[in-house]
Amino acid sequence: MKRIVALFISFMLILTAAAFLPGCTEKKTNLKKIVLNEVTRSVFYAPLYVADSLGYFKDEGLELEIVTGGGSDASMTALLAGEADFALMGPETGVYVINEGKEDHPMIIGQLTKRDGSFLLGRESVDEFSWGMLEGKTVIGGRVGGMPYMTLMYVMHEHGLIPGVNVEVNSSIQFNLMGGAFEAGTGDFVTLFEPTATQLQNNGNGFILANIGLESGEVPYTAFMTSKKTIDEDPELVTRFIRAIARAQKWVITATDNEIAKAMQPYFPDTDIPTLEIVAKSYRETDSWMQTPVMTEEAFGRLLDIMDFNNVLTKRVDFSELVDNSFAKKVLKEIE
Repeated sequence: MKRIVALFISFMLILTAAAFLPGCTEKKTNLKKIVLNEVTRSVFYAPLYVADSLGYFKDEGLELEIVTGGGSDASMTALLAGEADFALMGPETGVYVINEGKEDHPMIIGQLTKRDGSFLLGRESVDEFSWGMLEGKTVIGGRVGGMPYMTLMYVMHEHGLIPGVNVEVNSSIQFNLMGGAFEAGTGDFVTLFEPTATQLQNNGNGFILANIGLESGEVPYTAFMTSKKTIDEDPELVTRFIRAIARAQKWVITATDNEIAKAMQPYFPDTDIPTLEIVAKSYRETDSWMQTPVMTEEAFGRLLDIMDFNNVLTKRVDFSELVDNSFAKKVLKEIE
């Protein structure tokens, strides 16, 4: 009996000692978990993924979880429902919410991209593309009222293409299903973000013909939003979030295409580094990424112009009613 008791005591001493050995206990952190709902997963949003992979959010004491909404409406719904702390989506969604009469609407706290990030793809490679090639054809163009759809309408109008008259635009397909629908045989043309556009071209299922962003000009295309409640009750959280984004935007300016590709590769496990490097180079050369999170009133006005052109603007929204640049301006002074 004494031997059994001795063995039991020895066993418990071993367990107690093991608990203090490195790696034997669960690593505890003081990171605050936050959820960001992104409109879609795209290399277009590279600075966001860079901010996380390089540890900028962790430097701010934040553990970021990114949820892909599959459309600006879904991302806004998640933010309004309190399912996300922040959301990355088209600024037009905020305008819609205000025009619907919601006083407690989310606010834009930072801008990520400054032009449309989609590319027009066709089923055949052409030596010299012209927009007249779309006449009599069908284009998969995204959700009515969304920025991809509205910028496409704007560009087509500039080239004399009128939906329902000399071209058809299919707006019935969900944004994140457009590539698959095109591969399955729907439509003659489609607008897609990267890396989907390059992947389709590499697989021989489509050919990139035009850059929608270069055609449409500069516009605040994608921005970060959060609730007024978060701004009022936890302004330090907003500051930390935007600081991480601003640091990534600054890093991207001088980083090589290969460095950017490697930094965001964990978010695109099915895409190889060479492909990511190509699309990073493309977005850099087209000046698609913001260098700071600060949105300008001039750019916001152009967004409203495009919405007005598409007949989806009930009334023009004042810049200060939707945009709060205070956090972005504050962190820029700190990281310069």
